[in-house]
Amino acid sequence: MYDPGGWDEDASRPYFFLSYAHTPKAGARGAGDPNHWVRQLYRDLCEAVLQLTTLPAGAPVGFMDESMHQGELWADRLSHELASCRVFVPLYSPRYFSSLACGQEWHSFTQRPVYPANRDSDRTSGVVPVLWVAMGQYKLPEVAGQLQFNHASFGPDYAAEGLYALMKLSYFRSAYELAVHRLARRIVEVAEDTVIPVGRKLDFQSQPSAFNVVAPTKQLRISVLSYHRAELPPGRNADYYGARRTDWHPYRPVAERPLAEHAVRLAKQLGFQPSVHEFDEEVEELTGGGQPTAPGLLLLDRWALRDERRRELVRRFDRSNTGWVGVLEPWNQDDPDCVEHEGPLGELSDQALRLTHRVARPSFQGLAAGPTGLASLEDFDDALPRAAMKAKYAFEDRTRTGAGETATPRPSLRDAFRGGRGREAAGLAPPRTDDDHPASAEGDSPQDGAEPGGGNA
Repeated sequence: MYDPGGWDEDASRPYFFLSYAHTPKAGARGAGDPNHWVRQLYRDLCEAVLQLTTLPAGAPVGFMDESMHQGELWADRLSHELASCRVFVPLYSPRYFSSLACGQEWHSFTQRPVYPANRDSDRTSGVVPVLWVAMGQYKLPEVAGQLQFNHASFGPDYAAEGLYALMKLSYFRSAYELAVHRLARRIVEVAEDTVIPVGRKLDFQSQPSAFNVVAPTKQLRISVLSYHRAELPPGRNADYYGARRTDWHPYRPVAERPLAEHAVRLAKQLGFQPSVHEFDEEVEELTGGGQPTAPGLLLLDRWALRDERRRELVRRFDRSNTGWVGVLEPWNQDDPDCVEHEGPLGELSDQALRLTHRVARPSFQGLAAGPTGLASLEDFDDALPRAAMKAKYAFEDRTRTGAGETATPRPSLRDAFRGGRGREAAGLAPPRTDDDHPASAEGDSPQDGAEPGGGNA
Protein backbone atom coordinates (compact mmCIF):
# COMPACT_ATOMS: atom_id res chain seq x y z
CA MET A 1 0.00 0.00 0.00
CA TYR A 2 2.75 2.42 0.88
CA ASP A 3 5.56 3.79 -1.20
CA PRO A 4 7.93 5.55 1.26
CA GLY A 5 10.64 5.55 -1.34
CA GLY A 6 8.51 7.78 -3.55
CA TRP A 7 8.33 10.62 -1.04
CA ASP A 8 11.05 12.71 0.61
CA GLU A 9 10.49 12.53 4.39
CA ASP A 10 11.85 16.06 4.76
CA ALA A 11 9.40 17.50 2.24
CA SER A 12 6.26 19.23 3.48
CA ARG A 13 3.02 17.52 2.59
CA PRO A 14 0.12 19.73 1.43
CA TYR A 15 -2.52 20.16 4.09
CA PHE A 16 -5.45 19.69 1.76
CA PHE A 17 -6.56 18.60 -1.71
CA LEU A 18 -9.46 20.73 -2.99
CA SER A 19 -11.73 18.46 -5.05
CA TYR A 20 -14.36 20.19 -7.17
CA ALA A 21 -16.37 19.73 -10.35
CA HIS A 22 -15.16 21.87 -13.25
CA THR A 23 -18.04 24.02 -14.49
CA PRO A 24 -18.20 24.59 -18.27
CA LYS A 25 -18.45 28.10 -19.63
CA ALA A 26 -21.85 29.47 -20.51
CA GLY A 27 -22.58 29.52 -24.22
CA ALA A 28 -22.74 33.30 -24.47
CA ARG A 29 -19.74 34.97 -26.09
CA GLY A 30 -17.57 36.75 -23.55
CA ALA A 31 -18.91 34.71 -20.64
CA GLY A 32 -16.66 34.78 -17.59
CA ASP A 33 -14.72 31.90 -16.13
CA PRO A 34 -17.22 29.90 -14.04
CA ASN A 35 -14.39 28.39 -11.97
CA HIS A 36 -13.11 31.82 -10.88
CA TRP A 37 -14.95 31.56 -7.55
CA VAL A 38 -13.45 28.17 -6.75
CA ARG A 39 -9.96 29.57 -7.34
CA GLN A 40 -10.75 32.50 -5.07
CA LEU A 41 -11.91 30.11 -2.35
CA TYR A 42 -8.70 28.11 -2.76
CA ARG A 43 -6.54 31.23 -2.35
CA ASP A 44 -8.51 32.39 0.71
CA LEU A 45 -8.32 28.93 2.24
CA CYS A 46 -4.56 28.68 1.71
CA GLU A 47 -4.07 32.05 3.38
CA ALA A 48 -6.25 31.04 6.34
CA VAL A 49 -4.43 27.72 6.81
CA LEU A 50 -1.08 29.55 6.75
CA GLN A 51 -2.28 31.79 9.56
CA LEU A 52 -3.19 28.77 11.69
CA THR A 53 0.01 26.75 11.17
CA THR A 54 3.78 27.11 11.24
CA LEU A 55 4.30 26.15 7.61
CA PRO A 56 7.52 27.71 6.30
CA ALA A 57 7.65 29.99 3.30
CA GLY A 58 7.34 28.12 0.02
CA ALA A 59 5.83 25.00 1.60
CA PRO A 60 2.72 23.66 -0.20
CA VAL A 61 -0.46 24.56 1.63
CA GLY A 62 -2.96 22.84 -0.61
CA PHE A 63 -3.57 21.55 -4.12
CA MET A 64 -6.24 22.45 -6.66
CA ASP A 65 -6.37 21.01 -10.17
CA GLU A 66 -6.71 23.94 -12.56
CA SER A 67 -5.48 22.28 -15.74
CA MET A 68 -8.56 20.34 -16.88
CA HIS A 69 -6.09 18.55 -19.19
CA GLN A 70 -6.48 14.82 -19.67
CA GLY A 71 -3.60 12.49 -20.32
CA GLU A 72 -0.83 10.71 -18.48
CA LEU A 73 0.90 13.81 -17.04
CA TRP A 74 -2.39 15.16 -15.68
CA ALA A 75 -3.35 11.81 -14.16
CA ASP A 76 0.14 11.30 -12.69
CA ARG A 77 0.02 14.68 -10.94
CA LEU A 78 -3.40 13.96 -9.46
CA SER A 79 -2.24 10.54 -8.28
CA HIS A 80 0.80 12.10 -6.60
CA GLU A 81 -1.22 14.73 -4.75
CA LEU A 82 -3.94 12.29 -3.67
CA ALA A 83 -1.29 9.93 -2.29
CA SER A 84 0.39 12.65 -0.22
CA CYS A 85 -2.15 15.25 0.92
CA ARG A 86 -3.22 15.23 4.57
CA VAL A 87 -6.90 16.18 4.17
CA PHE A 88 -9.39 15.77 1.31
CA VAL A 89 -11.81 18.71 0.84
CA PRO A 90 -14.67 18.02 -1.60
CA LEU A 91 -16.96 20.88 -2.72
CA TYR A 92 -20.46 19.43 -2.65
CA SER A 93 -22.75 20.27 -5.56
CA PRO A 94 -25.06 18.27 -7.86
CA ARG A 95 -22.40 18.50 -10.56
CA TYR A 96 -19.77 17.17 -8.16
CA PHE A 97 -21.58 13.91 -7.46
CA SER A 98 -22.24 13.30 -11.15
CA SER A 99 -18.57 13.78 -12.06
CA LEU A 100 -16.53 10.64 -12.75
CA ALA A 101 -13.23 12.41 -12.05
CA CYS A 102 -14.46 13.70 -8.66
CA GLY A 103 -15.62 10.21 -7.72
CA GLN A 104 -12.21 8.84 -8.72
CA GLU A 105 -10.46 11.46 -6.57
CA TRP A 106 -12.59 10.56 -3.55
CA HIS A 107 -11.97 6.84 -4.09
CA SER A 108 -8.21 7.30 -4.51
CA PHE A 109 -7.81 9.31 -1.31
CA THR A 110 -9.92 6.98 0.81
CA GLN A 111 -7.80 3.96 -0.14
CA ARG A 112 -5.29 5.26 2.41
CA PRO A 113 -5.83 4.13 6.02
CA VAL A 114 -6.61 6.66 8.75
CA TYR A 115 -5.22 6.33 12.29
CA PRO A 116 -6.15 8.54 15.27
CA ALA A 117 -3.10 10.63 16.21
CA ASN A 118 -3.55 9.83 19.90
CA ARG A 119 -5.49 7.47 22.12
CA ASP A 120 -8.21 10.00 22.97
CA SER A 121 -8.98 11.00 19.37
CA ASP A 122 -11.99 9.49 17.65
CA ARG A 123 -11.36 10.86 14.17
CA THR A 124 -11.50 8.11 11.55
CA SER A 125 -11.73 10.14 8.33
CA GLY A 126 -9.53 12.64 6.54
CA VAL A 127 -12.44 14.03 4.50
CA VAL A 128 -13.70 17.54 5.32
CA PRO A 129 -16.72 18.26 3.09
CA VAL A 130 -17.78 21.74 2.01
CA LEU A 131 -21.19 22.88 0.80
CA TRP A 132 -20.45 24.73 -2.42
CA VAL A 133 -24.20 24.98 -2.93
CA ALA A 134 -27.01 23.95 -0.57
CA MET A 135 -27.71 20.22 -0.93
CA GLY A 136 -30.83 19.84 1.19
CA GLN A 137 -33.00 18.65 -1.70
CA TYR A 138 -30.45 16.16 -3.03
CA LYS A 139 -29.77 12.63 -1.84
CA LEU A 140 -26.07 12.19 -1.15
CA PRO A 141 -24.19 9.08 -2.24
CA GLU A 142 -23.58 6.60 0.56
CA VAL A 143 -19.92 7.54 1.08
CA ALA A 144 -20.90 11.18 1.66
CA GLY A 145 -23.97 10.42 3.75
CA GLN A 146 -21.88 8.34 6.18
CA LEU A 147 -19.62 11.24 7.19
CA GLN A 148 -21.99 12.71 9.83
CA PHE A 149 -20.59 16.20 9.29
CA ASN A 150 -22.07 19.24 11.09
CA HIS A 151 -22.22 21.95 8.42
CA ALA A 152 -24.11 24.31 10.75
CA SER A 153 -20.88 24.81 12.73
CA PHE A 154 -19.58 26.95 9.86
CA GLY A 155 -22.45 29.40 10.32
CA PRO A 156 -26.22 29.41 9.59
CA ASP A 157 -25.93 31.35 6.33
CA TYR A 158 -23.32 28.91 5.04
CA ALA A 159 -25.48 25.90 5.96
CA ALA A 160 -28.51 27.45 4.24
CA GLU A 161 -26.88 28.86 1.10
CA GLY A 162 -23.47 27.27 0.53
CA LEU A 163 -20.15 29.04 -0.08
CA TYR A 164 -20.88 30.02 -3.68
CA ALA A 165 -23.80 32.23 -2.68
CA LEU A 166 -21.83 33.73 0.20
CA MET A 167 -19.02 34.68 -2.19
CA LYS A 168 -21.26 36.10 -4.92
CA LEU A 169 -23.46 38.28 -2.70
CA SER A 170 -21.81 41.15 -0.83
CA TYR A 171 -24.55 40.93 1.80
CA PHE A 172 -22.96 37.67 3.00
CA ARG A 173 -19.35 38.88 3.05
CA SER A 174 -18.88 38.50 6.80
CA ALA A 175 -20.60 35.08 6.74
CA TYR A 176 -18.17 33.97 4.01
CA GLU A 177 -15.12 35.07 5.98
CA LEU A 178 -16.37 33.25 9.07
CA ALA A 179 -17.06 30.06 7.08
CA VAL A 180 -13.58 30.09 5.48
CA HIS A 181 -11.92 30.65 8.84
CA ARG A 182 -13.79 27.76 10.45
CA LEU A 183 -13.17 25.54 7.44
CA ALA A 184 -9.43 26.24 7.60
CA ARG A 185 -9.45 25.51 11.33
CA ARG A 186 -11.26 22.21 10.71
CA ILE A 187 -8.71 21.21 8.04
CA VAL A 188 -5.83 21.90 10.42
CA GLU A 189 -7.56 20.03 13.27
CA VAL A 190 -8.17 16.95 11.12
CA ALA A 191 -4.59 17.02 9.80
CA GLU A 192 -3.22 17.16 13.35
CA ASP A 193 -5.67 14.66 14.90
CA THR A 194 -5.05 11.92 12.30
CA VAL A 195 -2.15 10.01 10.83
CA ILE A 196 -2.74 9.23 7.14
CA PRO A 197 0.49 7.75 5.76
CA VAL A 198 1.67 8.60 2.29
CA GLY A 199 0.18 6.07 -0.09
CA ARG A 200 1.27 4.46 -3.31
CA LYS A 201 0.45 6.44 -6.43
CA LEU A 202 -2.48 4.71 -8.08
CA ASP A 203 -3.29 4.62 -11.77
CA PHE A 204 -5.84 7.42 -11.48
CA GLN A 205 -7.67 6.88 -14.74
CA SER A 206 -8.37 3.22 -13.94
CA GLN A 207 -9.88 3.96 -10.50
CA PRO A 208 -13.65 3.54 -10.00
CA SER A 209 -15.87 6.34 -8.79
CA ALA A 210 -16.64 6.32 -5.08
CA PHE A 211 -20.15 7.54 -5.88
CA ASN A 212 -21.25 5.18 -8.62
CA VAL A 213 -24.81 6.27 -7.99
CA VAL A 214 -27.29 7.54 -10.52
CA ALA A 215 -30.77 8.48 -9.34
CA PRO A 216 -33.12 5.67 -10.42
CA THR A 217 -35.37 8.08 -12.32
CA LYS A 218 -32.32 9.29 -14.27
CA GLN A 219 -31.47 5.76 -15.36
CA LEU A 220 -33.03 4.12 -18.40
CA ARG A 221 -32.45 0.41 -18.94
CA ILE A 222 -32.71 -0.31 -22.68
CA SER A 223 -33.37 -4.00 -23.32
CA VAL A 224 -33.02 -5.55 -26.78
CA LEU A 225 -34.89 -8.69 -27.82
CA SER A 226 -33.40 -9.87 -31.07
CA TYR A 227 -30.95 -12.36 -32.64
CA HIS A 228 -27.27 -12.37 -33.31
CA ARG A 229 -26.15 -13.54 -36.73
CA ALA A 230 -25.32 -17.09 -35.67
CA GLU A 231 -28.88 -17.87 -34.53
CA LEU A 232 -31.03 -16.29 -37.26
CA PRO A 233 -34.02 -18.30 -38.50
CA PRO A 234 -33.82 -19.67 -42.06
CA GLY A 235 -34.45 -17.06 -44.73
CA ARG A 236 -33.81 -13.99 -42.54
CA ASN A 237 -31.38 -11.45 -44.04
CA ALA A 238 -28.26 -11.30 -41.85
CA ASP A 239 -27.43 -7.73 -42.94
CA TYR A 240 -29.60 -6.36 -40.11
CA TYR A 241 -27.76 -8.23 -37.35
CA GLY A 242 -24.33 -8.40 -35.76
CA ALA A 243 -22.16 -10.51 -33.47
CA ARG A 244 -24.28 -9.58 -30.44
CA ARG A 245 -28.05 -9.39 -30.02
CA THR A 246 -27.68 -5.74 -29.07
CA ASP A 247 -26.15 -5.09 -32.53
CA TRP A 248 -29.59 -5.34 -34.16
CA HIS A 249 -29.71 -2.72 -36.92
CA PRO A 250 -33.26 -2.76 -38.35
CA TYR A 251 -33.14 0.61 -40.15
CA ARG A 252 -29.98 -0.03 -42.14
CA PRO A 253 -28.79 1.65 -44.32
CA VAL A 254 -30.61 4.83 -43.19
CA ALA A 255 -29.37 4.57 -39.60
CA GLU A 256 -25.63 4.97 -39.05
CA ARG A 257 -25.44 2.80 -35.93
CA PRO A 258 -27.24 -0.16 -34.31
CA LEU A 259 -30.64 0.65 -32.89
CA ALA A 260 -29.57 0.38 -29.23
CA GLU A 261 -26.76 2.90 -29.75
CA HIS A 262 -29.19 5.22 -31.53
CA ALA A 263 -31.63 4.85 -28.61
CA VAL A 264 -28.87 5.71 -26.13
CA ARG A 265 -28.19 8.96 -27.97
CA LEU A 266 -31.87 9.90 -27.94
CA ALA A 267 -32.22 9.00 -24.26
CA LYS A 268 -29.25 11.19 -23.30
CA GLN A 269 -30.94 14.12 -25.03
CA LEU A 270 -33.84 13.59 -22.61
CA GLY A 271 -31.54 13.75 -19.60
CA PHE A 272 -31.34 10.00 -18.95
CA GLN A 273 -28.20 8.00 -18.26
CA PRO A 274 -29.05 4.91 -20.32
CA SER A 275 -27.56 1.43 -20.32
CA VAL A 276 -28.06 -1.38 -22.86
CA HIS A 277 -28.88 -4.99 -21.99
CA GLU A 278 -30.11 -8.19 -23.63
CA PHE A 279 -33.77 -8.85 -22.81
CA ASP A 280 -33.02 -12.51 -22.14
CA GLU A 281 -30.85 -11.44 -19.20
CA GLU A 282 -33.35 -8.87 -17.90
CA VAL A 283 -36.61 -10.78 -18.06
CA GLU A 284 -36.32 -12.54 -14.69
CA GLU A 285 -35.92 -9.23 -12.89
CA LEU A 286 -38.70 -7.62 -14.92
CA THR A 287 -41.20 -10.39 -14.25
CA GLY A 288 -40.20 -11.22 -10.69
CA GLY A 289 -42.81 -8.98 -9.08
CA GLY A 290 -40.29 -7.01 -7.01
CA GLN A 291 -39.71 -3.29 -6.83
CA PRO A 292 -38.30 -1.97 -10.14
CA THR A 293 -34.84 -0.43 -10.07
CA ALA A 294 -35.26 1.97 -12.99
CA PRO A 295 -37.58 2.80 -15.89
CA GLY A 296 -36.86 0.92 -19.10
CA LEU A 297 -37.50 0.40 -22.77
CA LEU A 298 -37.84 -2.88 -24.66
CA LEU A 299 -36.72 -2.77 -28.29
CA LEU A 300 -38.49 -5.80 -29.73
CA ASP A 301 -37.57 -7.49 -32.98
CA ARG A 302 -40.74 -9.34 -34.06
CA TRP A 303 -38.59 -11.88 -35.86
CA ALA A 304 -37.44 -13.06 -32.42
CA LEU A 305 -41.03 -14.08 -31.65
CA ARG A 306 -40.65 -16.98 -34.07
CA ASP A 307 -38.51 -18.55 -31.36
CA GLU A 308 -40.93 -20.29 -28.99
CA ARG A 309 -38.78 -19.78 -25.89
CA ARG A 310 -38.44 -16.04 -26.45
CA ARG A 311 -42.11 -15.77 -27.33
CA GLU A 312 -42.97 -17.27 -23.93
CA LEU A 313 -40.62 -14.81 -22.20
CA VAL A 314 -42.45 -11.94 -23.87
CA ARG A 315 -45.80 -13.40 -22.75
CA ARG A 316 -44.54 -13.50 -19.16
CA PHE A 317 -43.34 -9.92 -19.46
CA ASP A 318 -46.71 -8.83 -20.86
CA ARG A 319 -48.63 -10.47 -18.00
CA SER A 320 -46.39 -8.89 -15.35
CA ASN A 321 -47.96 -5.44 -15.78
CA THR A 322 -44.55 -3.77 -16.04
CA GLY A 323 -45.84 -0.35 -16.99
CA TRP A 324 -42.46 1.22 -16.24
CA VAL A 325 -41.00 -0.52 -19.32
CA GLY A 326 -42.08 0.94 -22.65
CA VAL A 327 -42.25 -1.35 -25.67
CA LEU A 328 -41.07 -0.23 -29.11
CA GLU A 329 -41.43 -2.53 -32.14
CA PRO A 330 -39.41 -1.25 -35.12
CA TRP A 331 -40.68 -2.59 -38.43
CA ASN A 332 -38.75 -1.38 -41.43
CA GLN A 333 -41.05 -0.78 -44.40
CA ASP A 334 -38.01 -0.88 -46.71
CA ASP A 335 -36.94 -4.35 -45.55
CA PRO A 336 -38.35 -6.89 -48.08
CA ASP A 337 -38.45 -9.65 -45.45
CA CYS A 338 -40.55 -7.46 -43.14
CA VAL A 339 -42.96 -6.58 -45.93
CA GLU A 340 -43.38 -10.24 -46.89
CA HIS A 341 -43.95 -11.50 -43.33
CA GLU A 342 -45.75 -8.50 -41.84
CA GLY A 343 -49.03 -10.35 -41.29
CA PRO A 344 -47.82 -13.53 -39.53
CA LEU A 345 -45.27 -11.72 -37.37
CA GLY A 346 -47.81 -9.05 -36.47
CA GLU A 347 -50.13 -11.80 -35.24
CA LEU A 348 -47.35 -13.27 -33.11
CA SER A 349 -46.77 -9.85 -31.62
CA ASP A 350 -50.48 -9.39 -30.83
CA GLN A 351 -50.61 -12.77 -29.10
CA ALA A 352 -47.43 -12.27 -27.06
CA LEU A 353 -48.15 -8.65 -26.09
CA ARG A 354 -51.94 -8.86 -25.78
CA LEU A 355 -52.23 -6.67 -22.67
CA THR A 356 -49.51 -4.25 -23.75
CA HIS A 357 -51.21 -3.65 -27.09
CA ARG A 358 -54.60 -3.25 -25.44
CA VAL A 359 -53.51 -0.16 -23.52
CA ALA A 360 -51.77 1.43 -26.53
CA ARG A 361 -54.25 4.29 -26.84
CA PRO A 362 -53.97 7.52 -28.82
CA SER A 363 -52.30 10.37 -26.98
CA PHE A 364 -53.56 13.95 -26.69
CA GLN A 365 -52.06 14.61 -30.11
CA GLY A 366 -53.84 11.58 -31.53
CA LEU A 367 -50.56 9.86 -32.35
CA ALA A 368 -51.55 6.22 -32.40
CA ALA A 369 -48.98 3.51 -32.93
CA GLY A 370 -50.45 0.88 -35.21
CA PRO A 371 -49.00 -2.45 -36.33
CA THR A 372 -46.50 -0.70 -38.56
CA GLY A 373 -46.25 2.51 -36.53
CA LEU A 374 -42.45 2.43 -36.42
CA ALA A 375 -41.93 1.76 -40.08
CA SER A 376 -39.05 4.23 -40.37
CA LEU A 377 -36.25 5.70 -38.29
CA GLU A 378 -38.23 8.95 -38.10
CA ASP A 379 -41.15 7.07 -36.56
CA PHE A 380 -38.80 5.51 -34.02
CA ASP A 381 -37.29 8.91 -33.15
CA ASP A 382 -40.79 10.29 -32.54
CA ALA A 383 -41.92 7.32 -30.44
CA LEU A 384 -38.92 6.87 -28.15
CA PRO A 385 -39.26 10.12 -26.13
CA ARG A 386 -42.93 9.40 -25.45
CA ALA A 387 -42.18 5.81 -24.44
CA ALA A 388 -39.25 6.78 -22.21
CA MET A 389 -41.13 9.54 -20.38
CA LYS A 390 -44.22 7.38 -19.96
CA ALA A 391 -42.01 4.66 -18.44
CA LYS A 392 -40.42 7.23 -16.13
CA TYR A 393 -43.82 8.42 -14.88
CA ALA A 394 -44.99 4.84 -14.31
CA PHE A 395 -41.77 4.04 -12.45
CA GLU A 396 -42.27 7.05 -10.19
CA ASP A 397 -45.85 5.99 -9.47
CA ARG A 398 -44.73 2.44 -8.75
CA THR A 399 -41.92 3.39 -6.38
CA ARG A 400 -44.13 5.89 -4.53
CA THR A 401 -46.77 3.27 -3.74
CA GLY A 402 -44.48 0.24 -3.33
CA ALA A 403 -44.71 -3.20 -4.86
CA GLY A 404 -48.04 -4.90 -4.35
CA GLU A 405 -49.91 -1.69 -3.53
CA THR A 406 -52.38 0.09 -5.72
CA ALA A 407 -51.40 3.50 -6.97
CA THR A 408 -53.76 6.37 -6.25
CA PRO A 409 -55.69 7.00 -9.48
CA ARG A 410 -54.83 10.18 -11.30
CA PRO A 411 -57.64 12.76 -11.40
CA SER A 412 -60.11 12.02 -14.16
CA LEU A 413 -60.33 14.56 -16.93
CA ARG A 414 -63.93 13.61 -17.72
CA ASP A 415 -65.28 16.78 -16.14
CA ALA A 416 -62.83 18.89 -18.11
CA PHE A 417 -63.79 17.24 -21.40
CA ARG A 418 -67.57 16.87 -21.19
CA GLY A 419 -68.83 14.84 -24.09
CA GLY A 420 -65.45 13.12 -24.59
CA ARG A 421 -64.44 9.54 -23.82
CA GLY A 422 -63.11 10.08 -20.28
CA ARG A 423 -59.69 8.49 -19.87
CA GLU A 424 -59.42 7.65 -23.55
CA ALA A 425 -60.11 11.26 -24.54
CA ALA A 426 -57.35 12.36 -22.19
CA GLY A 427 -54.87 9.94 -23.71
CA LEU A 428 -54.76 7.80 -20.55
CA ALA A 429 -54.75 4.02 -20.59
CA PRO A 430 -58.07 2.44 -19.59
CA PRO A 431 -58.01 0.67 -16.24
CA ARG A 432 -57.33 -3.04 -16.48
CA THR A 433 -60.16 -5.39 -15.58
CA ASP A 434 -60.40 -8.96 -14.39
CA ASP A 435 -60.13 -9.96 -18.04
CA ASP A 436 -56.55 -8.70 -17.93
CA HIS A 437 -55.50 -11.22 -15.28
CA PRO A 438 -52.49 -13.37 -16.28
CA ALA A 439 -54.73 -16.44 -16.28
CA SER A 440 -56.74 -15.11 -19.21
CA ALA A 441 -56.80 -17.43 -22.18
CA GLU A 442 -54.40 -16.64 -24.97
CA GLY A 443 -55.82 -15.33 -28.17
CA ASP A 444 -58.80 -13.54 -26.58
CA SER A 445 -59.86 -10.60 -28.67
CA PRO A 446 -59.29 -7.12 -27.21
CA GLN A 447 -62.13 -5.37 -25.43
CA ASP A 448 -64.40 -3.13 -27.43
CA GLY A 449 -62.60 -0.02 -28.51
CA ALA A 450 -59.10 -1.41 -27.95
CA GLU A 451 -56.60 -1.08 -30.74
CA PRO A 452 -54.23 -3.99 -31.37
CA GLY A 453 -50.80 -3.22 -32.66
CA GLY A 454 -47.15 -2.67 -31.79
CA GLY A 455 -44.75 0.19 -31.47
CA ASN A 456 -46.26 1.39 -28.20
CA ALA A 457 -45.13 4.73 -27.00
